[in-house]
Amino acid sequence: MQMVNVQNLTKIYKGGPGKSDIIALDKVNLSVAEGEIFGLLGPNGAGKTTLFKILLSIVKVTSGSAEIMGLNPDNPDSRLKVGYLPENHRFPNHLTGAGLLELTGELHQVAKSQLKARIGDLLDLVGMAKWSNVKIRNYSKGMLQRVGLAQALVCDPDLLLLDEPTDGVDPVGKMEIRKVLQDIRAESKSIFLNSHLLSEVESVADRVAILSKGHVVKTSSVEELTSRKSQFRIATDMKGKSVDIPKGVGEVVEVTDDGVIVELSSEERINDVIDAFRSVGIPIGAIVPVKISLEQSFLETLGRETSEEGS
Repeated sequence: MQMVNVQNLTKIYKGGPGKSDIIALDKVNLSVAEGEIFGLLGPNGAGKTTLFKILLSIVKVTSGSAEIMGLNPDNPDSRLKVGYLPENHRFPNHLTGAGLLELTGELHQVAKSQLKARIGDLLDLVGMAKWSNVKIRNYSKGMLQRVGLAQALVCDPDLLLLDEPTDGVDPVGKMEIRKVLQDIRAESKSIFLNSHLLSEVESVADRVAILSKGHVVKTSSVEELTSRKSQFRIATDMKGKSVDIPKGVGEVVEVTDDGVIVELSSEERINDVIDAFRSVGIPIGAIVPVKISLEQSFLETLGRETSEEGS
């Protein structure tokens, strides 16, 4: 089942008198599969939060369609098994952490017989058990994010929508939240998140979509986005020797202390490179595809987008 399915989704905010309309989303297509962590990336103003608000029926579409677990967001049943952590949440300050989770559970129609035990388990899960009876007004930013994640889990959701889930959380807390998200995925539940912390997305997401100026620039697996196409790092001791890679096969693009980086005309030509090294007696310790960070891939993708618009 597709947990989220968006087809040709467009959202236009009408401008006021003398002002132009704002195209927040422009014919967006994407889907989130069951048991998948899907990351939504993009600069400020790209339309990420607008998309989340459409899925939650906070904002209405201009054209196109959006579905959660096969249901239109206008159907309240679509949200019964959805947990949501907004970016700029405003939890009632007079509530305690446990009180917030109790209120959220009641809104999601969680049975009272289950709710009390679930609240304790969730606060323990996010490291907030000893602050359960402390009022939210006394929480730090990181504590608010932790309890916010707990309230998003109260209804035992099949889908989590997380908007900047680790914002303001310390390094230990980020690691703990990553573990929670991975455990949720292991239960075949789905997570749709957006974050400016690309290193965090890279560590947990299966696939990502890059959003720019309201439209999807690219959708791909994290593995594909962080692999340099046809570049390989060859671990070897050159021992002062040189190697001639046949023309049309590829070339050495960088020599390092522990080997070389080669770029090939196609990945299938790696065997020709191995033969070239062997022919001059240079031993090969390992051959590993060259990786880049998700952040670097993201910036390069946006750079190409800007360049194409300007050409």
